[in-house]
Amino acid sequence: MSDPGRAPGDGRPLPRGLRIVLGLVGPLLLLGGWQAYVRLADVDEILLPAPTTVLAALSDDRDLLWDAFTRTAQEILFGVAIALVVGAALAVAMHLSRVVRAALGPLVVGSQAIPLPVLAPVLVFWLGFGLTPKLAIVAIICFFPVTIATLDALDRVDPELPRLLRTMGATRRQRLRWVELPAALPAALSGAKVSVAIGGIAAIFAEYAGYEQGEGGLGGVIQTAQLDTARAFAAVAILAVFAIVTTGALALLQRLVAPWAHRRPDGR
Repeated sequence: MSDPGRAPGDGRPLPRGLRIVLGLVGPLLLLGGWQAYVRLADVDEILLPAPTTVLAALSDDRDLLWDAFTRTAQEILFGVAIALVVGAALAVAMHLSRVVRAALGPLVVGSQAIPLPVLAPVLVFWLGFGLTPKLAIVAIICFFPVTIATLDALDRVDPELPRLLRTMGATRRQRLRWVELPAALPAALSGAKVSVAIGGIAAIFAEYAGYEQGEGGLGGVIQTAQLDTARAFAAVAILAVFAIVTTGALALLQRLVAPWAHRRPDGR
């Protein structure tokens, strides 16, 4: 995945300060246009609250929203962690064995065709109303990007490198350990970044299906907001900010554990 901090063409990274400014321009323009539309068009705030009204809801309902956020964040983070482990392991198994790839490949793709509104109630019925079905739903939805990204990276490893190690007497496990897995690590983390974004959607659907009074997370807040649209929008805003922050943290982790994937052509 390309680095959004690099300028196209010459590959030189943009200055950090400029990246921050540019990253704020889009949201500020969106919020400004949204605020102007609601006020100038005199839109009923039950249908579309203004950003200032959503900000007020964030302040007024901060205790409720914080408690709900901690529950949803737990579901997303643990679910994505499970998806990362399962997805990477599945990708390695499919890479090492053509039989496994032929047997599981259709199941991996088919699992993503199951609509969430159908999947969530079934898992809640099987596993109950606690944390377990929510983690299962998030993991099932999120493992696919990790599996596909990791498998593609394993398949695209320069064949000369494993061949060189083989001539030096390296075993299949050693070639996997020293060449293929390091090459696939950045792709697995890129898949995790995609999973964080869609993990929020999966968690909300899971909370809709397994809602319990006081235990619903941000999905429960949205579900019970009724005419308090500003509170529902506040919950969505929190979820969006969490996805942005978590994706940024994964990008930093990607740089720390796989610095070779971010080197420029001149080696810097």
